[in-house]
Amino acid sequence: MSTNQRSTTLYPHPFSKAYWRDAASELKSLKMLVVTALLIALRVALKPLAIPLGNPQLCIQTAMLATALGAMIFGPVVAIPAAIISDTIGFMIFPNGDYFLPFVLTEIASTMVYSLCLYRSKVSATRVMLARFLICFVVNMILQTLIIAWQYTYMGNPESAKNQILGIFTVSRLFKNLFFFPIESVVMTLFLKALIPITYRAKLTFEKNANLSFTKKQIAILVLLVVVGIGSAVGYLTYYYNNNSVTKDYTAEEVVERNKAMHAIILEQDDSVSEGDTVAVIEYAAKPFFGKETTYTVALYQAVEGAEITDKMWSYKKTPASKDENLMRLATVTIVAENKTDAVVSFQLKLAETGK
Repeated sequence: MSTNQRSTTLYPHPFSKAYWRDAASELKSLKMLVVTALLIALRVALKPLAIPLGNPQLCIQTAMLATALGAMIFGPVVAIPAAIISDTIGFMIFPNGDYFLPFVLTEIASTMVYSLCLYRSKVSATRVMLARFLICFVVNMILQTLIIAWQYTYMGNPESAKNQILGIFTVSRLFKNLFFFPIESVVMTLFLKALIPITYRAKLTFEKNANLSFTKKQIAILVLLVVVGIGSAVGYLTYYYNNNSVTKDYTAEEVVERNKAMHAIILEQDDSVSEGDTVAVIEYAAKPFFGKETTYTVALYQAVEGAEITDKMWSYKKTPASKDENLMRLATVTIVAENKTDAVVSFQLKLAETGK
């Protein structure tokens, strides 16, 4: 198809053969390829630039504006090579960390989301907000975390990969995306509102009167998406904290500190336990997301005859302790303690039936 014969059809959704036929035809348009190359260059140039929001860690990446503009113009088919080229060149010019090829998938996914929401459509604030919502919570939180875990596995560190998967919605990244989603939605809407009249006159887009105003309806949708995001975050964090031991995040020093703290509680609560030849090892610690108390499952070990408690034993977690031939399991202790003070709410000691 020549440039002059380029279709001007708008589609209500991307689920039609005609939509994808028009998207594929962009590869045959010399004008579109030139525009795509310029937009890729703009996208790369904007990668190191950001709009600060008071804190150096809180800033809006301006490259997303070029990504959205390009996706709206050239569509989902051209989006894939454009994303690959911009990501590769961007890393070569502005390297940031180790290069891991699968990270290009996040660039492709983001560009595809913008394309499917904005290309050959009646662009609206609602579509822009939906695109940012999908990118913040599907691309940034889920896909990117899975790729980071993949990278750790590839580098021979499967334990870190496991932690990435289990902690897929880490608190800082999750709430950072929640914070940025409405701000980025507004910024991008205003940006496209200013640029669409220009792209229409250049015959790059075909919707003259895009509805990019924030009416009560759009504000309600934005609030609803924020609520959905917060609800999903709170729901996941509640599940995560209720079903994962907080001990997995302990440093080596914290393991020793907490094991000794639990041992002190056991000695205080049960005077039949001797101090010099026993050691406590936390096996699991459940800390509900909204709770003020933590429930500790603690293994109480005694040194076997002829052995002594060493500093190394205080650094044990569950598996190393159970395999130490110098230790014999005496009991399983359940301790419920207040998070701030370690004040004991409840205490239960159950003697072990076997030595290990």
